[in-house]
Parts: sequence; structure tokens; C-alpha cells
Amino acid sequence: MKLEDIKVVGICGSGTMGSGIAQVCAQSGYKVILYDISDEALSRGLNIIKKSLSRIVSKGKMTQEEADAIAGGIKTTKDLNSLKDSDIVIEAVFEDMSVKKELFSKLDEITRKEIILATNTSSLSITEISKSTSRPDKVVGMHFFNPVPVLPLVEIVKGLLTSDETVDLAYDFAKRIGKSPIKTKDQPGFIVNRILVPYMNEAAWAYMEGVGSVEEIDEAMKLGANMPIGPLALIDLVGVDVTLAVLEVLYREFGDPKFRPAPILRQLVRAGRLGRKTGWGFYRYEDRT
Repeated sequence: MKLEDIKVVGICGSGTMGSGIAQVCAQSGYKVILYDISDEALSRGLNIIKKSLSRIVSKGKMTQEEADAIAGGIKTTKDLNSLKDSDIVIEAVFEDMSVKKELFSKLDEITRKEIILATNTSSLSITEISKSTSRPDKVVGMHFFNPVPVLPLVEIVKGLLTSDETVDLAYDFAKRIGKSPIKTKDQPGFIVNRILVPYMNEAAWAYMEGVGSVEEIDEAMKLGANMPIGPLALIDLVGVDVTLAVLEVLYREFGDPKFRPAPILRQLVRAGRLGRKTGWGFYRYEDRT
């Protein structure tokens, strides 16, 4: 498979990450098939894309006609079999190993054997996911960052069984859709989350221990360390549930107490306060997008 052979991109999952990946692929001229399990999820994903494109139009960087054409190039479906003619599939579903392995097993049966199956996982083992398929050499991590249309980085993650050719093709594809990829190996958290998530977790611990208020902790890191966003606001942006899931993987895989999640994160998840996507995390939000 060569880069020029990729014309149709299949995306599994129409949430914040999946919709963002679908948008950047469509903006780069690819035909996109966006899969999810419900009409509600697909409608929500399309709304996220349309709002994102509207912001670009309002800044004068795109015409409304161009935005409409990009949105129109994204086909939605609840039928996984609709991805059978995809030239690459990128999975962006819930961060749960059993869910991902089941999905990859189905994708392996549906799609052509020569195409890449990529996962947007932020911390789970690429090697373990790949073993649920008959083509582990063609399974690779493509970890995008939120908000996908804005942040340039994609971590290209090589599992133990991933071929060099697959890594190179995923790398080149990421560049073709306007991203700045870096290659890394299959270790918990890869590069960014291994370094960033413990920082976010420490802020949650500091808040729990009364070191400062939510606002004070965030302002301290913005004003004192020149961070563009405070760590607790960043947890809300990423998703409290996603942050907790990454920490649990790091804690389990490394067995190091420095990765132990702050209990407040689990409490917020139990309360349904997942951050921006639910309108309430460490902060309250009017606009969930």
C-alpha cells in the first residue's frame, strides 16, 4: 500500500477525537466515512465538525462554500460494513482495551488485508490491540491531540509487531493531512501523556489537599510557568474520564506509585462531571464544545 493509494478514510467513533480526525482528513481532500453506533452520536459529531468549520469561516480562513463542501465529504454510517472499501481506518472509540480489541477483530474481517488499521489510543498497548487481528504488522498507533483541527502533533506508535513500512505510511499520511508526526515506541502513555498526565494528576492532588483553589492552581501555572492553559482546565478539556483512564494504565503498567490517580478524579467521573463535554468538571461550562 502506498500513500497515493489512500483515497477513502474510515473513522470509527464520532466523539470529540473522531470528529476532529474526520474533519482534518476531509479538509485534506479525502473522502471520509464516519462510523458510530447511534444516530445521536453521529449527529453530535457532525455538529462538532460544523461548529469547528464555522469558526474557521468566521476568521476569514475559509469560505462558507468550502466549509459546506468539506462537511459534505463526510459520510456517516451505523453499519460497520460500510468501512469495507476504506483505504485506511482510524479508530477513536472509548479508551477500553476489550472494546478496541473487539472492534479491531471485526475490522480485520471487513476490510482489505493490505490496509492499515490505526488506533488513536492515548495509552493502551498497540501490541495487544494488534493481536486481535490477523495482520498485527499493519496495526499502528496514530495518537492525535485535542482539539485535533488545531494541535499539530500526531504520535506514530510502533507496536512490537508493527512493520517499519506501516509506521512510515502512517507517518506520511499524518503529514499529508497537515500534521507534524513523531515516531515513538509502544510504551504506556507514549511520550506526551507519560510526561503530561502526571503533571495534571499532581494538580488534582494539590487541589484535594487544599494547596489552592481550582482557579489559583491554574493561574499559578499559567503565570508562573507560562503554561497556555492551567492543568485542571486541561483535565476538563481532555476529559476527566480520559485522564483517569490514562493514569490507571500508567499505574498498572509501570507499578509506580507516582502514577496513582488522585481520588477526586474518580469522584468526578462517578458524578458524571467529565469536563467540557458534559458542561461540568473542575469548572462549569456554557458551551460544551
